[in-house]
Amino acid sequence: MEQIKRAFDATASRYDAQRKWIIPEMDDYYSAAVWAAECKNPYPAILDIGAGTGLLSALMIQKFPDALLTLVDLSESMLGIAQERFADRPDITYIAGDYSSLDFAGRYDLICSALSIHHLEHRDKHRLYRKIFASLKPGGMFVNADQVLGETQAVNQRYMTYWDDFLVPCPLSPEDKKQMLYRRDTFDKNEKLSVQLAWMADCGFIEIDLVYKNRLFVVFTGRKE
Repeated sequence: MEQIKRAFDATASRYDAQRKWIIPEMDDYYSAAVWAAECKNPYPAILDIGAGTGLLSALMIQKFPDALLTLVDLSESMLGIAQERFADRPDITYIAGDYSSLDFAGRYDLICSALSIHHLEHRDKHRLYRKIFASLKPGGMFVNADQVLGETQAVNQRYMTYWDDFLVPCPLSPEDKKQMLYRRDTFDKNEKLSVQLAWMADCGFIEIDLVYKNRLFVVFTGRKE
């Protein structure tokens, strides 16, 4: 995890500007995650895990302007950008640390994540889903926008070819593109969508749903009864 932390610390200042050139149909992707988020509480407690610079949190606040938001991320530099983004929101809590080992104090109405959990080893993903379930209030929802492995080797290869073709014309500098591909090849530990949805059911989630899919980029949800 320390290697991942260093990599994201080093690119924190350029992270937001690079996203649209790295993630195909990024606006639709994030919009689907926000659309999927439901909460009856007008003052929802929201936990954003792997929050980075606060991209997803900023969109969630637009939907839930009175939310009590907590951002947790491994990278202090990424959270520093988030604090600048939310300078007018002194009520937001920031936690720098490895969320796979942190104890999520309190109970949340909504737990969300974007492009982060795929960095964990598979057993740690499953363990994290259990922790997320335990940290939700009754009726609470988990929304995960992430990357997945294709269900077969051939399907996964088509996914990666699609992504590579998207990256070819992107205007990132050769060095930034090289670093991005290195992070992808080194840090990404994608798991099949079918496996992760089965983990969700095993943890006790109900109303499990896939609300968006663009090859390897997916948004799936579950609710605590």
